[in-house]
Amino acid sequence: MKIGIIVAMDKEFDQLQSLFSSEDVIIQKSGIGKVNAALQTAKMISEYHPDAIISSGCAGGNGDDINVQDVVVSSQLAYHDVYCGEAIGKCVYGQVQGLPPRFEVDKNLLLKAFNLNKHLKDISVHPGLIVTGDWFVDTKEKMREIIKHFPEARAVDMESAAIAHTCYIYKVPFISFRVISDIPLRDTNAAMYHNFWDTIAENSFQVTKTFIESL
Repeated sequence: MKIGIIVAMDKEFDQLQSLFSSEDVIIQKSGIGKVNAALQTAKMISEYHPDAIISSGCAGGNGDDINVQDVVVSSQLAYHDVYCGEAIGKCVYGQVQGLPPRFEVDKNLLLKAFNLNKHLKDISVHPGLIVTGDWFVDTKEKMREIIKHFPEARAVDMESAAIAHTCYIYKVPFISFRVISDIPLRDTNAAMYHNFWDTIAENSFQVTKTFIESL
């Protein structure tokens, strides 16, 4: 089985590359943001024809039970910065006209992900909604604005829904694993985020590795 992994940043790429040596696991860096993520996903599908694609990296977390270095696995994905309005098709907030309101994750991949907590020590894995937008959330006010539209969101990032969108178009199974780097509603000026990269544990991306080994 050939697996493609897409990350946004050098730090994430280096962390994951050290965990894999198989030619059946292709890791590529997209750069930050939705357009970069979508372009790299389309390129990966065209060049390598993976059986599934994983978005891996970090994200801001949401929820009383979510903590830094927990991992959120996507059950659904949506854009938090898209609004097409009712005038052109009665789209819900976050929905691109002509596409689903939320991108659903491949059921077989999600089932495997649900079982990860049985195989991991000292890492909590939470399934849930991941929302994506071209905005680094560094204030409580911005996070509250996002959560107003998506109160059940477990994580906020800048790439996952765009990768899911592209995989939906190309009919490639997809799932996202996001290590929580900060909790914006408990943070000020992204202090948690910067400290996360100073103190990140080596096993923070182990969830992705354990998941791939289970396929």
